[in-house]
Formats: sequence, structure tokens, C-alpha cells
Amino acid sequence: MKTRKLAISCPQCGSGAAFYSCTPNCCFNHVCADCGTTFEPMTTATGRTVSGVTPPDPLPEAGDPTAACAKCDSTAVYMTEDGSLVCEKCGALLVLELTEVCPG
Repeated sequence: MKTRKLAISCPQCGSGAAFYSCTPNCCFNHVCADCGTTFEPMTTATGRTVSGVTPPDPLPEAGDPTAACAKCDSTAVYMTEDGSLVCEKCGALLVLELTEVCPG
């Protein structure tokens, strides 16, 4: 299954200019470059899995949006061609939720 980098829109202004501002061993704080809103993405497992997940090319950079898999905690969470979320490591199909939203 072909994937692409995770894309997250700001929950406050809808901008796609959100970036990851921390490290996975700390938190998942993201910031919107347009309005300054901060938020943390989290995933929920749907109970479905797929096989043959391939990472995007090129791979995400350190500041690109990221989230941890609700099933295995891997940060290799990507988007499928139809916009769904999938974990490359365990194949879990995931749903994204934005938490800790603090308007900028």
C-alpha cells in the first residue's frame, strides 16, 4: 500500500502549515505557523489492519507532522492515497484526533 507524509490542518484556522515542535520521547506538540495555535495529535485504532504498507518517498523530516500509532506506539504513521491513516510498522488503520488545542 502506497503512502504519503502525514498532513494535519490547524484546528483553529484550517491552515496546512502545521509543524512538529518537540521530540517523540517528550510530547507531540504541534504549532500552526499561520496563527500560532498549538495542539497534539493522537490516534485511535479502528480494529482493522492492512499489509504491504510502504513508507512515503521521501520520508518525513523532523519538523513534519507526526502522531503515534494507538496500537504499537510507532511514529511511522502515514496517509494512504484516500486520506486514511495507517501505521507502517503494524498495519493498523487509524483515526486522527487533535487534542490539547490552545489557540494562538
